[in-house]
Amino acid sequence: MPGRYPTVRRRRLAGELKRLRTAAGLTGEQVAERLGPLGRWSASKVSRIETGRVAVHHGDVADLLDLYGLRGGPLRDELVGIARESGKRGWWQSYRDVLPGHITPILDFEASTSAMRFAHNQLVPGLLQTPAYARALIRSCNPAAGPEQVDRLVALRLDRQRVLQRDDPPRLWVILDEAALRRPVGGVDAMHAQLEKLAEHADSPYTDVQVIPFAAGEHTGLDMPFTILSFPGHDEPDVVYLEQFTTACYIEDEYDVKRYSGNFDRLRAAALGPGETRDLIVRATEELG
Repeated sequence: MPGRYPTVRRRRLAGELKRLRTAAGLTGEQVAERLGPLGRWSASKVSRIETGRVAVHHGDVADLLDLYGLRGGPLRDELVGIARESGKRGWWQSYRDVLPGHITPILDFEASTSAMRFAHNQLVPGLLQTPAYARALIRSCNPAAGPEQVDRLVALRLDRQRVLQRDDPPRLWVILDEAALRRPVGGVDAMHAQLEKLAEHADSPYTDVQVIPFAAGEHTGLDMPFTILSFPGHDEPDVVYLEQFTTACYIEDEYDVKRYSGNFDRLRAAALGPGETRDLIVRATEELG
């Protein structure tokens, strides 16, 4: 269920608690038995905590860490702190009146990511969209939405782009089909501005943009766009994000993530290099008139 997908911090907490339990040589049943006198433990509760799908009270985390022998130190402080702040609202809560529930987890992931790889066959990714381009797409996907709702959804999309203004912005790799350059979303003026912004991002030291030209024919990115998110450190696994009209899918199975990573590498090999891509973007901009 998308709305209950674990946040980055909750995933870290869950992974560390499972690692510490394993290092202590305890099963979930044994943990429940030893903490049972406290009246609020069961093996299924331990399992739910270790999947990260439920929030856990900081007092419960402290009890688990005591049992696992972690009675002090920076790791204990970090894990208890994560649990203590698990109810803290993200910046996107101010948009809860228009925020589709299935995209809430990706906002948390974007806020914590160190790198993102985008593959899109039709559109410029949301983090690189101009206001006019975003507005045209939002209107087309929400034909019944009133002007105020459209304004709010555009503002939400633009606020997501603040992640690129961090002191340590995430590294971006963007693979687009040439169709994303040629479809005049929002009209000629809007598309002109969008291509200019895309060219600016292509010049950024934090962003690589490559385009697969029409001349390349069919390729493995034609079926469905996808995003691969990576996080700081070596113990936080990548997540693949797939978004559809009314739902989203978050994939973290190691085998599946590797398949998407391999697919992304094949798309990069099929695409034009960064210099040739920039030339194509400039040419597409000029051909708009």
